[in-house]
Parts: sequence; structure tokens; C-alpha cells
Amino acid sequence: MTPASTAPTLDEVAQAAGVSRSTASRAINGGLRVSPEAQAAVDAAVAQLGYTPNRAARSLVTRRTDSIALVVPEPDERILTDPFLAGTMRGVSAALVGTDLQLVLLFARPDEKPGRIVRYLRSGHVDGAIVASHHRDDELEDALLATRLPAVFVGRPFHPTPDLLYVDVDNVEGGRLAARRLVEAGCRRVATVAGPQDMTAGVDRLTGWREVLRDAGLPDDAVAVGDFAVAGGAAAMETILAEHPDVDGLFAASDLMAEGAMRVLARHGRTVPGDVAVVGFDDLATAATTSPPLTTVRNPMVEMVRDATDMLLDLVAHGGGDVSSRVLAPELVERASV
Repeated sequence: MTPASTAPTLDEVAQAAGVSRSTASRAINGGLRVSPEAQAAVDAAVAQLGYTPNRAARSLVTRRTDSIALVVPEPDERILTDPFLAGTMRGVSAALVGTDLQLVLLFARPDEKPGRIVRYLRSGHVDGAIVASHHRDDELEDALLATRLPAVFVGRPFHPTPDLLYVDVDNVEGGRLAARRLVEAGCRRVATVAGPQDMTAGVDRLTGWREVLRDAGLPDDAVAVGDFAVAGGAAAMETILAEHPDVDGLFAASDLMAEGAMRVLARHGRTVPGDVAVVGFDDLATAATTSPPLTTVRNPMVEMVRDATDMLLDLVAHGGGDVSSRVLAPELVERASV
């Protein structure tokens, strides 16, 4: 019996199982060419001796790092203040509980070019990647296709393929829901604080908004682009009021931008919803705490993050032959801003 103060060795496991050291190593670390009888004998010896596999040895056998990356090409201060990004980080971490996988966080540094993150992903440090807050020019789509690293995007990439998987909400339909609600409320000069146009969410939500206004015979020129943050929403609202003072309805493509816009409306003496009806997007905690509480389009973040993580784990473990991209349905959540 191995003394309590000494960790059991691989040689001792092999001896107890009656197999060679190499067979014991392959059985423990997930290698091939191990008979069912030998696997069972090694499993029993591991349990009896309390053996803990060596992580480095396992990597040599399986060619896996037992790590996945969460890639967020945004500066870290944005990640800590944006509830969608912070929730994504918490959601991926929670989804890995009960697995042996480690989570590596890759954020953008201020004013850096995207090459650092791309080089890291190409280097073999991780078994797969989840990408959130993807921008057109961050080079991640081409890099992941070139490396063949298993990856899933939270949010549609610009050029999705069967090898570039994603989970997203139907952002075009979400933009339609928001605009339709404002039109049904009687608004006739409807503006939008659109999301960044180098992100598919920003492009798609603006597309849906335009479709409804055009179908209703209303102008769709009252557009200012924000950055999905409070300050960006406030700046965009100032621009809209300066250029279109007759605005009576607003779709903000994120709840944070809606919050910033509503602060500006209050400073200009415009009441919500009396003078300007407002609809946001996301249905995060902010929506219930604005004054008045915000009518918004629910973005099913929890489901998206969970599905993306499950998809990636399937890709890493099995190659994911049956895995395909998913698009979830948005939902209008009524509160008091319309």
C-alpha cells in the first residue's frame, strides 16, 4: 500500500492493473488502442490507489490542452461595465462547471491591432474558442477558418459558413418588433440610435427598423450611430434632437444606449413616453431601473451563451458533425416607456 504522504505513481497503477506503463498511460489519458479489459483494470487501479493523472502527460497523449478561450475583442473596462459582455463571461464560466476545462479570457488592449489574439489562437494554447462582440475588422473569422480551431460565435459573423458556427438572436426581427411597437403607438417621426455598423447586431437591428418604417410609409432618415454604451446613446440622441427636433419615437439598439438617450431627453424637457416613446433592446437589468421602466426587445443572452458553450464542447469532444448554427427568437417586453 502506498504511504499516505506519497502520491501514487503511474508505475504503481500499471503494476496494480497488470499492464505496461504505456498501456496505463493511454488508458488514463484518453489515448487509443486500449482493450476494454485493460481499461477496466486501469480504472480499478486508479480508484484503489487514488491516482491523479498528470495534466502535462495527458496533453501529450491526447494533443489537447483542456482549455478553451473566451475571445472578446473589446477593452477590459468595456467588458466590466457592459452587462451583456459581463453576463457572457459569467455564463461561459458557469457552463464549464463540472468539466475539467479551464477558461482563458482574451481581451483587446487599448489601441492594439488584432494580431495578438489571432497569434494566440493559432499557437495551440487552447482546444477551442467562443467569440463574443465580434467586429468586422478584428480578423477573427479568417483566422479561425485558417487554423481549423473549433469555435462558436455568440452573434452572427459577417461571413458565416458551415465551418464558422454561431448562436444569435434574430436581430432583424428584433428591430422590426421595436419599430412596429412605436408605429402602433401612433409615432410618426421615429428615430433610431443604431448600434455599431461594424457589428452584425448593429447592422441587422437597423435593417429591421427600416423595413417597418418603409412599409408604414414613414421616413427612415433619423439615424445616429452609437456604441452600445450609455455615453454613445446620449451623444447620438443629442445629434438626433439637433437634426430632427420633431422626433416622437425612438428605437435604441441597446438598453444602455436607451438609458443615455432618455437622460438627454429629460435634459431637453422631453417626457417619456408623453413626448417621445422609447423602445430598447436586450432586456438586461438596466431596462427595469430606468425612469420610466423601459419597453425593450428581449435578447436571450443566457440561452445563447449556454448553447454556444454546449456546441463548442461538442466540437472539441466529437468533431461536432451534427452541430449547426442556431438563431433564437426575440420577444417584446412591455414596460412604461411607450
